Amino acid sequence: MTAHVEIDRRHPEHGGGRDALLAAAIRVVARGGPRKLTYRSVAAEAGVTHGLVVHHFGSRDALLEQALCRAVRRSIETSSLVPASGRLEDFAGTLADFIGADPDLQAFQYELKLEAGRRPELQRHVDALYGAYRDAVREALDCFGVSPDLAEIVFAALEGLVFHQVTSGDARRTEEGVAALRRLLAAHCAQQPSGSTLN
Repeated sequence: MTAHVEIDRRHPEHGGGRDALLAAAIRVVARGGPRKLTYRSVAAEAGVTHGLVVHHFGSRDALLEQALCRAVRRSIETSSLVPASGRLEDFAGTLADFIGADPDLQAFQYELKLEAGRRPELQRHVDALYGAYRDAVREALDCFGVSPDLAEIVFAALEGLVFHQVTSGDARRTEEGVAALRRLLAAHCAQQPSGSTLN
């Protein structure tokens, strides 16, 4: 069964056409995979003629690569694991909302991670994306005095929670998983010698 999708038929605002097309490309790939990415599918999603897509990007590969670059930038700009409170008990407290606010952006990234295995030219962008996520985890753990040795494990746990919510839509399980992860980190911190520096 195919879900009905409302398409905005207004032309993108002046100066925003390129970004609107990249956002449309992300939605197309998120919903149908990279093979569904065509000039016509992106144009239909953005509510423009396919000639505008050709004008801005010139090739399907350029469109896909630049959409991935946009996803990297947006993810870095909008994801933050360090809470305003600075407290470990609030670590990743907005993760479920972050995923729920733009599930297509997350699905697009998973689709492109798989596609990069078949198209090595995309790998550097995927590496940049996941490198930024790993850096964010390390920085957050450092703020809480948690050993950076745990960064890869924490990253893997968060990545699993994100993937599960993207594929199931279950935000509750994400919140429960993050709460359990916080408890494990707090227990780890409590076992460290008093006054030790974990960096």
